[in-house]
Amino acid sequence: MHPDDDTPPPRPRWLGWALMVFGLLITLGMLNLGVRMVFTAKPPQVEIPGAVVPQPPASANPTAPAAGASDAAAAPKTTSLAGQALVESSDCLRCHGMDRRYVGPSFRQIAARYQDRPDAAAYLARKIREGSVGEWGRTVMPRHPQVTEVQAQAMALWVLSLPIAEGGKSASAQ
Repeated sequence: MHPDDDTPPPRPRWLGWALMVFGLLITLGMLNLGVRMVFTAKPPQVEIPGAVVPQPPASANPTAPAAGASDAAAAPKTTSLAGQALVESSDCLRCHGMDRRYVGPSFRQIAARYQDRPDAAAYLARKIREGSVGEWGRTVMPRHPQVTEVQAQAMALWVLSLPIAEGGKSASAQ
C-alpha cells in the first residue's frame, strides 16, 4: 500500500469463500451431533433403593431352581447387572478396560488386588465417589460426586464379581 493511498489493499475473494464454507461445515457438524444426541439418547436409569423388581413366576421357567434358592442367587446377580449397567453408562470406560490397562488399571486387575480384602466393596465404593491418587502409581482417579453411595456400591460389587485371570493376582495388579 502506498503511503498516500487511502484505500485498503484488496483481500483475495477465495479467502471469503473459504471462511463461509468452513463456517457452514462447522454448523452442519454441530447440527448433526445435536440430532444424534437427541434421537439416540437413552433415558436415564434411576435406581430406587429398596424397590422391588417384578420376577417372572417360577412356572415360567421349568429349569429354574426352587423359589427360595432363586431369591438368594438372584440378588447378587441383579446387583451385578445393575453395577455393570452403571459402569457402562458412566465415564468409567474412558480410563478402565475390562482386561487391559488404559489410563487406570483394568477392572480385572482391581478385582485381583482387592479380592482378599474384607471391606473391598465399601473401600472401592468410597474410591469411586471420592477419587484417589497413588493407589496405582501416579495415576489420578477423579472424584465422582454425582454417583450415589448405592450406585457406587453396586459398581464396586460388579468389579469384585469379575473372574480373575488364572494364577490369581496378576503381576501388573501388584
